[in-house]
Amino acid sequence: MLPNSPGLLCSLPRCRRIFLICLACITAAVAIAPFTVAAQTEGDYLYNVTLLRAAPGHFTDLITTLEESFELNREAGDHAPFWIRHSQGDHWDFMLLYPMGDWAQYYTASRIARRESVWSAEKGQALTKRLEEFTSYREDWFARSIDSEEMTTRFEGTGMFHVEMFAGLPGKREELIEQRRMENRYYEHLNRQQNVLFIRDAGMNWDVMTIGFHESLSAFAAAGSRYSEQEQDEAAKVAGFSGVNEISPYLRSLLSYHNDTLGVRAQ
Repeated sequence: MLPNSPGLLCSLPRCRRIFLICLACITAAVAIAPFTVAAQTEGDYLYNVTLLRAAPGHFTDLITTLEESFELNREAGDHAPFWIRHSQGDHWDFMLLYPMGDWAQYYTASRIARRESVWSAEKGQALTKRLEEFTSYREDWFARSIDSEEMTTRFEGTGMFHVEMFAGLPGKREELIEQRRMENRYYEHLNRQQNVLFIRDAGMNWDVMTIGFHESLSAFAAAGSRYSEQEQDEAAKVAGFSGVNEISPYLRSLLSYHNDTLGVRAQ
């Protein structure tokens, strides 16, 4: 509707103020949408989590070859992976989260046939050979988490990832997984962004992985400094811990080993 239309019910100055307020609210909502505190943190959607380290002297070769492989993934009827590039921490260079959905869904006869037709062709075989040549380490782990649509939303609003992978002591798997949920409840009480959980289904020895999705390194670093020790202690007790100073010791009491990584978007 034009500004001088007879149907305009408010004066221009007042409308301008209303418009600016609405615009600010919309902008804020868009900005925080991928980082909503109450966003989904767990699910039953299956991922193949692949860790890769480039062979010496072939870092950029591996990147180029991976990008080509994603096109073949799509041609074969599969999803291209979500892609994290290592910044500091663990020894891998890339983490690839390949959406599978479910075992039965992924391994239907028609999908197997289409996949094999693409990867057994000359281009697919050559690409597989190059991936092997340019990779010095590979690790595959299958885990369940949030669905691929929610994961897409998370990745779109993220500049930095905090990846933690945990292997529990014998008999401590379920308690370890619950500890990760308790930590999310702690973050929720403080109105902080919660981590996404990945729970082991098959593959390597990790029991659970969490990924924190953050706008930037500075936002991640500043997240905990906004709250007093009293506020943090209260949140810890609400979450089920005896206090904020017991969160880390309790986690360590459940662990056989643990890897911690900061990463960025590879694309």
